[in-house]
Amino acid sequence: MALTVALAGDTMLGRGVARHLARGRGTVVAPEVAEVAAEADVFVLNLECCISERGRRWPDPAKPFFFRAPPAAAEMLAALGVDCVTLANNHALDYGVEALLDTFDHLATAGVAWVGAGSDQDAAREPAQLRLAGQGLTVIGVSDHPSGFAAGPDRPGIAFADLARNGVPGWLRSAVGSAEAPVIVTPHWGPNMTTEPIPAVRAAAGVLMEAGAALVAGHSAHVFHGVRGPTLYDLGDFVDDYAVDPHLRNDLGLLFLATLEGRRLAAVEAVPLKLDHCHTRLAVGDDAAWIRRRFRDACARLGSDVVTVEGRLRVDG
Repeated sequence: MALTVALAGDTMLGRGVARHLARGRGTVVAPEVAEVAAEADVFVLNLECCISERGRRWPDPAKPFFFRAPPAAAEMLAALGVDCVTLANNHALDYGVEALLDTFDHLATAGVAWVGAGSDQDAAREPAQLRLAGQGLTVIGVSDHPSGFAAGPDRPGIAFADLARNGVPGWLRSAVGSAEAPVIVTPHWGPNMTTEPIPAVRAAAGVLMEAGAALVAGHSAHVFHGVRGPTLYDLGDFVDDYAVDPHLRNDLGLLFLATLEGRRLAAVEAVPLKLDHCHTRLAVGDDAAWIRRRFRDACARLGSDVVTVEGRLRVDG
């Protein structure tokens, strides 16, 4: 039986987005985008912020950005149909342990599962086991930065792995290989504002696939990358208030619909998005055309072909 997974990239619900949240979910994510996501059996995204009204900024003088969303953000995610978020990223601890623990509480109250962070190292590495459409799905989150956010034996934090220097660690390979249900690994990896995966990311993706991952869906670059086999190297951005690079166009994105047949990726559809400031809608006109060209080029560099079907971009597995 086929299973369709909606996948969205970096989702930041603090700062200016938080002010829009006060006006209702539709002011942040357009209803037509929510309708596309609702076509899937499950919706997974990267939550690039904590959810709390407490905490103090992480004491790193070199850290430029701190993202904290209000409790309404968890309710918005649930209303949008998000089933699971990954917190394994470089913003989960922006406001310290107190705010991270609040994030767990707010997500649990809203009925949204999370991976990639926990009250200790074991909890942070624990996969989410989802049951949907009569099938099981395992989701695993991991981040290759920052090491200072790493959970410890008795310290809350994120599931950290130095993929560039040390490769894919044994605990991650074991978590993928021992799962009874098909596995999605969603890594926060590589540098920001790049147009294609760096060699370390490609190498890690290969190891994860060899370990048995049905799908690898990465993020961090803020720019979508191409698809190769069962790897979506970078999902790009989904919702934020970030400054826009006029060349890389991080205000143009994609919502991905990946269809799994058992442990095999059958196909990926990508739906063009326009990220207006604090509001995401479907892309049209020149914006949609730019996304189509950019995605075809990114996939071609990885050796994948893209076809357009009713405005959607499709890559067969």
